[in-house]
Amino acid sequence: MNPQQYVQDKAARSGSSFYYAFLFLPPPRRAAITAFYAFCREVDDVVDEVSDPSVAAQKLQWWRTEVAAAYAGQATHPVMQALMPLAADFGIEAAHLLAVVEGCQTDLEQTRFLDFPSLQRYCHLVAGVVGEVAANIFGRTEAATVQYAHRLGQAMQLTNIIRDVGDDARRGRIYLPMSELQQFDVKAHELLKREAPWGYSPRFTALMRFQTERAHAAYDAALTLLPDADRVAQKPGLMMANIYRTLLREVESHGFQVLHQRTSLTPLRKLWIATRTHLQGR
Repeated sequence: MNPQQYVQDKAARSGSSFYYAFLFLPPPRRAAITAFYAFCREVDDVVDEVSDPSVAAQKLQWWRTEVAAAYAGQATHPVMQALMPLAADFGIEAAHLLAVVEGCQTDLEQTRFLDFPSLQRYCHLVAGVVGEVAANIFGRTEAATVQYAHRLGQAMQLTNIIRDVGDDARRGRIYLPMSELQQFDVKAHELLKREAPWGYSPRFTALMRFQTERAHAAYDAALTLLPDADRVAQKPGLMMANIYRTLLREVESHGFQVLHQRTSLTPLRKLWIATRTHLQGR
C-alpha cells in the first residue's frame, strides 16, 4: 500500500462527515485534505486507543519529531509522505500540525475544563486550526476567511462535545465547563453515572439547551464572517457545517438523550446533505 492509498483508506474507514465533503473537491485538493485529515486521525487515535498515558505521551512526542523530520525532507510515516508534496501548495505549515498534536496532548493530560475560555483554547487547537488548514486547501483568497474557518471549527467541535457527553463520561472525561455545570446545578458524578434519575433531569436538559444555543450562535457567526468572494470555494466547509448542524438538531429533537446513546446520521443522509449544499451553494 502506497502513502496515497494509506491516507485514502484511513479517511474512508473513519466514517467521518468530513469524508463526504472531500468527494466534491478536484483531485489535488482532495488529495491534500485527505492526507491532512489522515494526520489528524492518526494523532487523535493515540489518545483514544492507547490505554497507558505514558505510552500515549511518547507516541505524541514521536509525532512531533516526525513533523520536524518531514519538513526537513525526511518523512517516514505514510501520512507525512502523502502530505508533504502538497503542503507548500496549500499553505500547510508545521505549526498547524503541531497545534493538532498539542490539542491531543491536552486530551491526554486534562479531563475537565474549568470554564468556557479554557474550553475555547482546546477547541482552537483541535478544531479551529483544522478549519484554517481546510479553508486554505479548499481555496482561500480573503484574510477574513481564516476567522470564519476558526469559528466554524469551534461550532463543529461544540457539536461533537454535545453529542458525545455519554461517550466521554464513559472514559471519565467531561468537556462541558465545570462553571456551567455549577450554573445549572448539574453534578459531575451525575454525568459520569450516565443513568436515570441523575442524567435526564430538567437541570441537565437546561444545561444542554444552553450548550446547543451557543453552538448554533457559533454557526451563525461563522457564516456571517465568510466573505462572498470565497463562498464558492468554501462549499466543502459549508457541507460539513450543514451535516454537523443537522446532527445538532437531531440531538435537540431527541431531547438531548446523549448519556446512553450516540446520535448519528446515516451515510446516505450525509451524502444527500453534501449534495444539496453543493447544488445550492449554501
